Amino acid sequence: MPRFKQVKNLASLAALRDYLGDLGIEIPIDDEVDPAGVLAQPMEIADGSAGAHTAPNRWAVLPMEGWDGEEDGRPSDLVRRRWDRFAASEAGLVWGEATAVRPDGRANPRQLVLNDTTVNEFAALRARLDPSQVTLLQLTHSGRYARPTDAGPAPKTVYEHPLLDARVASGPAEVLTDDELEELVEQFIHRSVLAHQAGFDFVDIKACHGYLGHEFLSAIDRPGPYGGDLEGRTRFLRSIITGIRTKAPTLGVAVRLSLFDFVPHTAGTGGIGTPENSGPYPLAFGGDGSGVGIDLTETHQVLDMLSELGVGLLCASAGSPYYVPHIQRPAYFPPSDGYQPPEDPLVGVARLIAATDEISRRHPQLRVVGAGLSYLQDWLPNVGQALVARGTAHAIGLGRMILSYPRMPADVLAGRDLDRRLICRTFSDCTTAPRGGLISGCYPLDDFYNQREERIQLAAFKKEARARLR
Repeated sequence: MPRFKQVKNLASLAALRDYLGDLGIEIPIDDEVDPAGVLAQPMEIADGSAGAHTAPNRWAVLPMEGWDGEEDGRPSDLVRRRWDRFAASEAGLVWGEATAVRPDGRANPRQLVLNDTTVNEFAALRARLDPSQVTLLQLTHSGRYARPTDAGPAPKTVYEHPLLDARVASGPAEVLTDDELEELVEQFIHRSVLAHQAGFDFVDIKACHGYLGHEFLSAIDRPGPYGGDLEGRTRFLRSIITGIRTKAPTLGVAVRLSLFDFVPHTAGTGGIGTPENSGPYPLAFGGDGSGVGIDLTETHQVLDMLSELGVGLLCASAGSPYYVPHIQRPAYFPPSDGYQPPEDPLVGVARLIAATDEISRRHPQLRVVGAGLSYLQDWLPNVGQALVARGTAHAIGLGRMILSYPRMPADVLAGRDLDRRLICRTFSDCTTAPRGGLISGCYPLDDFYNQREERIQLAAFKKEARARLR
């Protein structure tokens, strides 16, 4: 694999800055982290219909996809343990985990599902958090990555994709009809009403990472009302938000958006990620047509549309963990079914920071939560403080880091030294394990998972996966 310096071996800020200079990239870094500084300041989030909410600080728990709920979509003891750790983080914003709006939209057989039967259990989840924490529930349909049973993938897509269809099914995936999409819009609206009943302050209508809500944004060849021009490609998202405003006017609406995308990558020579298509690639929303470049023109137009609908809270992400993980969650160690990073992961961190900065400055009415920062490891608080102070992001989101070190925000806010034993080193076992059908969690650093028998199964799965890649 390419030999990059690991962040954990950059033992000083001077070493990190020198290395960033060698890479030719810029990442803002503060020398000292002030416990009472910008990360400790409250953040007011305006919503065009629901009014304003105030998060007590600038830390956020990001939504992740659990593989450990009950078969009927209810939270399990493992889910409740994770939410207790969300509470212990003391993050001002808890962007609750990805929840399917119906069973066939689950990305795995153990993903949470919100419906009339499970709503009271979601209310109990919300009650486990601190009342001061502003709470969201991410609502999703997994689209081409739907795998609702152990029988295997059951993709439902927006359009036939020349590269991705072959990855998730043996034949053409089922393309949802306009009538089916209209039904799905109503289900998103109804589940949003249920989330409000369960006590959540916001719902997030997921539009990222290659799932159904994201796929609409690249449906340039889909005929009819849900494809073609940007008006059509945003109709699904806008219809859901408009319906929520009518049915639950005091519920805030947020969006997690992949600001840009790249052409799908695959393992090439030496297992290093390489573009699957070498020619023009028009199917990357936020891309420049080359497949590996960025043009945020349409992204800005979508954000203008969301602002007109009163959306005031956005989480800025990119790409998809399924086909371009190096731009979505940079890591030194890829999942065992993935590819070795084609660039130093810090390049991916800097790329997403730059895009986040651009949208924050162009859309000052939005409160933007930064993402993709866990690879910064020991230096995450220094960069996070710098990003908020400069207006690049209004809050700092933690995903993988929360699994290994949920109390990082609390420690920073209290002025305590970081516990280096718990800092996420992007081993990617939290992805590899679920890809092998195991429960989600941080196996290397959380003793609770390290001591479970799934740890042995994970080691065997990784060995088999490595053998297949040889």
